[in-house]
Amino acid sequence: MQNHNKHKIVLAITGASGAIYAKVLLQKMQQLHEQIETVGIVMSDNAKDVWKFELGNNDYEKLPFKIYSKSDFFAPFASGSAKYNTMVICPCSMGTLARIASGISNDLTTRAADVVLKERRKLILVVRDTPLSLIHINNMKTVTEAGGIICPASPSFYSKPQSFEDLASTVIDRVLDLAGLEQATYRWGEK
Repeated sequence: MQNHNKHKIVLAITGASGAIYAKVLLQKMQQLHEQIETVGIVMSDNAKDVWKFELGNNDYEKLPFKIYSKSDFFAPFASGSAKYNTMVICPCSMGTLARIASGISNDLTTRAADVVLKERRKLILVVRDTPLSLIHINNMKTVTEAGGIICPASPSFYSKPQSFEDLASTVIDRVLDLAGLEQATYRWGEK
């Protein structure tokens, strides 16, 4: 039986640059484990390559969360009946955004996003491309109109981040807030 006080989260990691965002998100979700019932992860092949290139390791293999194959349509979050209430795509490539905006469910990431949108649950896309073409902007508009949240990987600096992880945290803490998880983080105007 599902614990309605705890979150069931899908995390998809695509091959966009910004593996550090996924790494920091995974670390923080481990710290917030008492608020989370389960986390299911799906990574593209490019995501694994980018992680190894940018972070110099394959630590994603050591996570306490289950990683599903990108073609595993038997994963629980491939169906709305599994009641995963939040999906985060971090980082989200423009190709993944385009497929979601077009309703193309050709892998587990896009199928899970389609499920979350059709069930009127929370879809958070941490897009990390710049500059943006009109195609990208229109795809973001389409996903937003369908109920998704576009949360660009645009770090903030008012907390005076001291490291790459601190900088990534300025984005990830917003993602965790959007997902409804309680956390201690820098809040503007608070001491």
